[in-house]
Amino acid sequence: MTLLVNDPEATARDAVLYEHEHKSLLRFIACGSVDHGKSSLLGRLLFDAGLVPDDQIETLRKDTGQLTGPEDTLDFSLLFDGLAAEREQKITIDLAYRFFATRKRKFIVADAPGHEQYTRNMATGASTAELALLLINAQSGLTQQTRRHALIAATLGVRHLVVAINKMDIIGYSKAGFAAIERDFRDFAERLGDVELTFIPVSAKKGDNVVHRSRAMDWYRGPTLLEKLETVDATPRASETPFRMAVQWVSRPTAEFRGYCGLIAGGDVVPGLEIVVQPSGQRTRIKEIITANGVLSHAGIGQSVTLTLTEDVDASRGDIIAEASAPAIVSDRFDARIFWMGQGTLAPGGRYHIKLGTAKAAARIAGPIKLIDLADDAALKPAESLLSNEFGLCTLELDRPLAADPYDDNRDTGSFILIDAETLDTVAMGLIEGATAPASSKAIAGKIEERTHLFGTPRKRRSFAKAVIWRTTGSVATFAIAYYITGNAHLAASITAAEITVKFALYYFHERAWALVPWGRR
Repeated sequence: MTLLVNDPEATARDAVLYEHEHKSLLRFIACGSVDHGKSSLLGRLLFDAGLVPDDQIETLRKDTGQLTGPEDTLDFSLLFDGLAAEREQKITIDLAYRFFATRKRKFIVADAPGHEQYTRNMATGASTAELALLLINAQSGLTQQTRRHALIAATLGVRHLVVAINKMDIIGYSKAGFAAIERDFRDFAERLGDVELTFIPVSAKKGDNVVHRSRAMDWYRGPTLLEKLETVDATPRASETPFRMAVQWVSRPTAEFRGYCGLIAGGDVVPGLEIVVQPSGQRTRIKEIITANGVLSHAGIGQSVTLTLTEDVDASRGDIIAEASAPAIVSDRFDARIFWMGQGTLAPGGRYHIKLGTAKAAARIAGPIKLIDLADDAALKPAESLLSNEFGLCTLELDRPLAADPYDDNRDTGSFILIDAETLDTVAMGLIEGATAPASSKAIAGKIEERTHLFGTPRKRRSFAKAVIWRTTGSVATFAIAYYITGNAHLAASITAAEITVKFALYYFHERAWALVPWGRR
């Protein structure tokens, strides 16, 4: 008989681990113009929440040269700015990620650079965030880079925007100054779409309304920054959408097993669910859901699974397995919103590689392009091209149909990047706003147009006329020579007809033979 001994320390440790494991996770990004205090605010947040270890505080004292004095006067930006160039220039250059946890929630924060030169780094961090913490200097107010960061966050699907108006101590904690910036931002935010806004007056230097409520701003009745971060709803929107999974890999460990591996990007899946493989359109049902922990009866968004199907279908990397009752859009022509990050310009006719989920294709920019003008409250304006760090709307023409969702419905199946075909650099990121036409109807329309407008353009009419004249000239010459030799018009006409027939036959078989030769094809 084994006697179980209760270990209070082990029980308490297990309870802490269980509680930590089941806390919700919030990914957020801190962004805004350069020198508006993002790193300082995040450092103050960690310090006031008691999340900076003593040894790290000692290191911070040495880095700032303050071996004595109160701790709350330290330069907390150094907790995030780790590069030597960042510390020398007092600016953030690269994304700095940090994990921390409070009693209520776990967090992954990305401290984004504010300088326009590093805007692409900010966009990278915003692509995975559920909330954006946007800082505004109370002295300088709303800047163009602040607008750009807000638009990037909203464009990339961030639906919670916390606007922290920092350095309130410099303007004497003025309620009127805070209200003026809030009013200006709300006017601009009408262009951001469905975004939840929260405005918080803070001072990263003094710690006002970061973790503890400010006594100097008793006129503010809203939450502190930490309270807002701990209570915001971080449920992914895609969890309420139909089932989606992009195939990353086809698993064939034995001849009898075929599984499709991927990350669930939307909805839920259960055995027996009718699905459609896109873009091919093959339908079948889910047989089993297999994970590292065994066979599951249910799986949801964010889980990596291997799906087996009741019937063998032709599916490979790049395909999407979607719920049959609510499939994705399949098209080779998409309307898109583009954020251009390349060194040159984005113009109609430009050709790139597109990576949409796990699928790849060749893409061409079709005009016209419309610029989202940040200097004019994000107004749409016709443009010949996009410059670096500019937003615009355009149409993408692909060399083959792909499956996608509008970005507002699903971030994973509605976002893409463009890659330069020569340098292989990522030059743009974008989102799908809709499809111009489904691939099947567009292909049919194209064939009809090709047949009905065979000679519709001036170039086609010119080519047809040249061919007819050349053939006619050759046949007339053959008739004249045959008549001159034989002196018989009927015999000359027969020779000419035979010559025309033989030429058409030889041309036909010549083209058929070359169609079988692979040399020189792409």
